[in-house]
Amino acid sequence: MSSEVKRNEILEAYRFRHATKTFDSTRKIPQDEFEFILETGRLSPSSIGLEPWKFVVVQNPELREQIREVSWGAQGHMPTASHIVVILARRDVKYDSPHLSRHMREVKGMPAELVEKLTSEMYKTFQVEDFDLNDERSLFDWASKQTYIALGNMMTAAAQIGIDSCPIEGFHRAKLDEVLDNAGLLEDGAYGVSVMAAFGYRVNEPRPQTRRAVEDVIRWV
Repeated sequence: MSSEVKRNEILEAYRFRHATKTFDSTRKIPQDEFEFILETGRLSPSSIGLEPWKFVVVQNPELREQIREVSWGAQGHMPTASHIVVILARRDVKYDSPHLSRHMREVKGMPAELVEKLTSEMYKTFQVEDFDLNDERSLFDWASKQTYIALGNMMTAAAQIGIDSCPIEGFHRAKLDEVLDNAGLLEDGAYGVSVMAAFGYRVNEPRPQTRRAVEDVIRWV
């Protein structure tokens, strides 16, 4: 397949994708196709390779209803989407946290002495000075930024195989955290809710896609 053909296929997927508000509740995404979507999220890049996310696939109707009650932006999604994913972000991502050190050693395979050097020097400078990540909220927001990379990749991958999606931020964060914590999904406070996404098949065709003009978005210098 030529580069031009592949490029056109990818752009066509971007033009196909839209924020689907209501899905065909009679259609379910095949298991292998949804595992493919999740895998594109798992393989996504993140700052310093920390992967500060967890993808909770919510198929339980009772839990979906509890989520719907605190999510004003998900009223049409919860009862109709084939799959709902709540994307969690880690809270314990400070440069000197045991989690960060453990991740670098056990997942990244770094030797302990290198991890100690990175966390006490480079990562500390990055968080404290370069990005001013000096409180729990700013650190959580930094981790949440990484989850949006995974979110975008999952939605794009879905569109490439003809599956619709919608990102969801319309929820009460504290109340949704409480719902998920009561369900035992936040791992004793290690995680918090970042964003949600719904996946399935559209019922209605969307309005024509609109975007700002190229010259308003891109600048070469």
